[in-house]
Amino acid sequence: MAYSIQNIKSNLTGGGARSALFKVTFDYPDGISATSGEKLQFLCKASQIPASSINKLEVDYMGRKVKLAGIRPEFEDWTVTVINDEDFAIRNDLENWMNFMNGHVDNAQIVNPLDYKTTGKVTQLSKDGSKLREYNFKGIFPTEIAAIDLSWDSEDLEEFEVTFSCDWWEVAGQNYPKGNNGTS
Repeated sequence: MAYSIQNIKSNLTGGGARSALFKVTFDYPDGISATSGEKLQFLCKASQIPASSINKLEVDYMGRKVKLAGIRPEFEDWTVTVINDEDFAIRNDLENWMNFMNGHVDNAQIVNPLDYKTTGKVTQLSKDGSKLREYNFKGIFPTEIAAIDLSWDSEDLEEFEVTFSCDWWEVAGQNYPKGNNGTS
């Protein structure tokens, strides 16, 4: 088979997925009176589709290593980058969430994880705006809100990263083999 531009074009469905076409959303816990819910999908400028990995087990057999599928390691943290605007709504809601989990002043902590863990989504969009694929992050909570750098010699918009701990993620509508629903 000869390689040609036509072969590449005919195998690149939709002209290829674009890394700039996505939106991020997440739910705040019930104890947070968040005001920035819809705003996040417009001001989240970076995220990622999560990596998927399984540890390998090596078994020695007659001088050779036989490799077997092991367990999934813990799911990686999920990081998003947010553009800050002058109302600080997203940052304020995230800081309130973290203070809700562990207070700055009183060091009081929420005991039940169901009270502070929630869900998040990264939705990959097509060029016409329709949903191509959706990744649902389960059991998330913020573990770090990064600093915002300030400088008199910069005209850049402020932005900050937020790192979320994640229990697991699933692909929305994914059919898993052998009855596994992807949650174990």
